[in-house]
Amino acid sequence: MTNMPTPRGKLTQDMALAELTWLRVGGPADWLFQPADTRDLADFLRDLPKDVAVFPMGVGSNLIVRDGGLRAVVVRMGRGFNDIQIEGNRVRAGVAALDAHVARRAGAAGVDLTFLRTIPGAVGGAVRMNAGCYGTYVADVFVEAKAVTRKGEIVTLSARDLNFRYRQTDLPEGWVITEAVFEGPSDDPDTLAERMETQLAKRNATQPTKDRSAGSTFRNPAGFSSTGQADDVHDLKAWKLIDDAGMRGARVGGAQMSEMHANFMINTGGATAADLENLGEDVRKRVFQNSGIQLEWEIMRVGEPAA
Repeated sequence: MTNMPTPRGKLTQDMALAELTWLRVGGPADWLFQPADTRDLADFLRDLPKDVAVFPMGVGSNLIVRDGGLRAVVVRMGRGFNDIQIEGNRVRAGVAALDAHVARRAGAAGVDLTFLRTIPGAVGGAVRMNAGCYGTYVADVFVEAKAVTRKGEIVTLSARDLNFRYRQTDLPEGWVITEAVFEGPSDDPDTLAERMETQLAKRNATQPTKDRSAGSTFRNPAGFSSTGQADDVHDLKAWKLIDDAGMRGARVGGAQMSEMHANFMINTGGATAADLENLGEDVRKRVFQNSGIQLEWEIMRVGEPAA
């Protein structure tokens, strides 16, 4: 057995991950580490054997853990990492702060980060995936982030370091973001609150928000600039390609492409990770046969299949 460090936080062996993801599927992680604070995380990663993989996990809103689980230490940040502080137009948020909470707190202070209101998940995932909505992306408001390296060093990351692109960044393997700073434009708090209510109503009318899903399954196959903004040449929507391929409502086991929004994959009850991934691959195959376009997964898939 690997000689693991003894942290101040909670370290659990063979931890089931299914209940920690929005899709409620997946096998166990070798270890789940919930650090007490940034220093605890840094010391743990410094002392962790180099051959042990590290996987930072947020609230599991954009994740499929395969049925065989993860041969890694999953690092999951808790209450010590969800603080939100506002100074002028800058908002400093812990990695575990929910995107929706950051948007609401910022809005009440007259800072426009309203695009975060309908993005599922927490700040860490939003930065890692350059999350965006309604034409605004994290890259547009990002100032800096703090992270702990695999060697246990605490570093500050700039936008250049992360190299923001459409739904991706260059965060090195095993590094764990601990907080981020955003800067948004000023606006009237009541105006911002009303805008967020409108966005919520639109989302609820067009997306299966009451079902077990992980948000958009596939990336829109569009051309994007370095900040994540769509260019003027391509404006293809994944849901339309899926619809045109006849895959709206398609099923594999307990997995289904939503009838309400064709780019949302849902667990109708009893789905395995294999059901979900196989359905996604069926969709990709049919879309390619129908349009010649290869869809790329937006949902992150990690771990090993069942033995």
